[in-house]
Amino acid sequence: MGDKKLEQRINIKFCVKIGKSASETLALLRVAYGEYAMKKSSVFEWRRRFKEGREDVQDDPRIGQTKTQRTDANVERVRTLLRSDRRSCVRVTAEELNMNRETVRQIVKEYLGMRKLSAKMVPRILTHDQKQRRFHVSSDLSRNAEMFDRVITGDEMGCFQYDPETNRQSMQWKTQNSPRPKKARTSRSQLKTMLVCFFLTRG
Repeated sequence: MGDKKLEQRINIKFCVKIGKSASETLALLRVAYGEYAMKKSSVFEWRRRFKEGREDVQDDPRIGQTKTQRTDANVERVRTLLRSDRRSCVRVTAEELNMNRETVRQIVKEYLGMRKLSAKMVPRILTHDQKQRRFHVSSDLSRNAEMFDRVITGDEMGCFQYDPETNRQSMQWKTQNSPRPKKARTSRSQLKTMLVCFFLTRG
């Protein structure tokens, strides 16, 4: 609430105590505050409240108004939960912490500065053993560096024995009354062949 509005309420309360009428109180406020004076209806309403014995000049709490949940403790609770499960969505986080969904969203975006992104697609994720194996192979190759003087380029490609049919490949023309085509669910073959090709300086 603005300072001028609070001052005017205090002055209205003072005018009530010294016996000023509502019209006199309004006139005095307009002289003192000019264009910032309270409206006539507000002056009359607050004068009535003070006349009936009200002492508080602050606004009454609104019905259904709840205390904000954006406290330091709740910010820390949200941070801890998201660190333990970074795939958790705002709805699940709000339900688990028994908090308002919009409050959780504001904490995540404004207080924690987080945003949710899809995982980046990479060719493969290597285990520690696979990384060690590649390191040893690279070390062996580096000791035979003269062979690279004869190689221009190389590439590799993994091929499955068979690939399942795609949705686009299974599309068929049908009339309005004909049944929809069906196909069994299949998965890619577990057997895979690695094709490796190098081009030498001699062609």
